[in-house]
Amino acid sequence: MENKDTLDLWVRETHKNAGMSFKVEKTLFTGESRFQKVDIVKSVTHGAILLNNGRMMLSEKDEFIYHEMIAHVPLFVHPLPKRVLVIGGGDGGTVREVLRHKSIERAVMVEIDELVVNACREHIPSVSCALDDPRLELRIEDGVRYVSDTKETFDVVLIDSTDPIGPAAPLFNKAFYKNVASLLGPDGIMVSQSESPFYDYEIQQSMLMNQRPFFKNLQLYLFPMLTYPGGLWSFAYSSQRLCPIADFNPERVEKSGIKMRYYNPGVHRAAFMLPTFVTEYLGQILDPIQIPY
Repeated sequence: MENKDTLDLWVRETHKNAGMSFKVEKTLFTGESRFQKVDIVKSVTHGAILLNNGRMMLSEKDEFIYHEMIAHVPLFVHPLPKRVLVIGGGDGGTVREVLRHKSIERAVMVEIDELVVNACREHIPSVSCALDDPRLELRIEDGVRYVSDTKETFDVVLIDSTDPIGPAAPLFNKAFYKNVASLLGPDGIMVSQSESPFYDYEIQQSMLMNQRPFFKNLQLYLFPMLTYPGGLWSFAYSSQRLCPIADFNPERVEKSGIKMRYYNPGVHRAAFMLPTFVTEYLGQILDPIQIPY
């Protein structure tokens, strides 16, 4: 963080020779675990901002886009999701959206860093508000080890990871995806955080190729993020059976009664319609979208 004087405090993230800055009113929390440095600041324009090792994880202004898109896309494609596993997501936003679905009977969230969870509980309650839901089992442990050892099966697995550095690096490996695939039921879906289409296409190519042996259907979908590098971000959708478009029934969204701020049936479909520059470098890896007419 940059602090030129007491009246001019800014938080700044740089990513591959590009940067973003946000003016800060005050620091709400700062701490360091054995995994990373964690900061939460109150910004002038974006509310509370969570940073891990100086990288922006969320802001209150736009976090709903990320969390709605990681959760509702697969949950409205799966015919009856009851059991969901979240790897990472220590701020609680992903499980908040997951647990809005009445069909969910059990959710397991595996987060390696308890400091993130506790800091968000105290300072960003609008995001962490579902962490005490009785349907949720919160486990503070290594997600890679959990998926290797658990005997449970799940309908949907959400990989809400940070960038593939430090403790999150193994969450992008082939062995990890093999273990996740073994936890999924026949209609199971995995959605994983897959970086910036502008800056990180090499990471996208690598992670999709690592998933390819274990999933018959690989897709990428896009969404805007104000506080992420390039303003456009992505999730990878992976499944054995279900196409995110052909097997999506928009009526389920309306009947659910869930009020969302970004996600809706039109956004769901449009997110998978990739721009040409993305298909040019990922088209040989991704599967064709089945569009019903």
